[in-house]
Amino acid sequence: MSIKLITFDLDDTLWDNVPVIVSAEASMREWLATHAAKVGDLPLEHFASLRQQVLQRHPELKNRISLLRHRVLMHAFEEAGYPQPEATQMADVCFEAFIHARHQLTVFPEAEPMLHALRQHFLLGVITNGNADVQRVGLADYFHFALRAEDIGIAKPDARLFEEALQRGGVDASAAVHVGDHPGDDIAGAQQAGLRAVWFNPTGKAWEADKRPDAQISSLKELPKLLASWK
Repeated sequence: MSIKLITFDLDDTLWDNVPVIVSAEASMREWLATHAAKVGDLPLEHFASLRQQVLQRHPELKNRISLLRHRVLMHAFEEAGYPQPEATQMADVCFEAFIHARHQLTVFPEAEPMLHALRQHFLLGVITNGNADVQRVGLADYFHFALRAEDIGIAKPDARLFEEALQRGGVDASAAVHVGDHPGDDIAGAQQAGLRAVWFNPTGKAWEADKRPDAQISSLKELPKLLASWK
């Protein structure tokens, strides 16, 4: 069957995510240092402990990473002596400082030309475990839908997330291709749902899993030619 739907991972596939998260964490810490020093002075280990406590009480938040971060912040404010509803209100503002900085990113230079070219011939979608919003990043016009694990409560490599993408695109798995950087979440996840999977591997890592990806690219600009060869 000919290809009709291409789905993409976001973080580390359309942009380099490490500096983005480092910057977002720094922005959150800066806000805390200015507005809630007692919380800002808490060590990272304490936030990690709070995170585990929240997950133990609310395991359903495992894949809802924005709500999880907000809940951890709220508990940190409560521990520091802020009463409700002030603790929740401060968590709202602090989280917004983080999420705003999280969207101050630069996509790979090949990304938009590639998306523009593919958009002429295929349905395009997003499947991400992260909390990036393609609307806030400025890429929404390229995609017919965006599935975020935190909105659905299911994360890659769970096949149900890919099956939801197939339903949104109105296609069978044999007519869909997923592109991502993670061997487990993206490649194995897509393949177990019946999609073909393209491994984005810009640094030339060795493939270590048993079942190989259907194809591998080192640059996003290689993708249109690859897909044309499969047609």
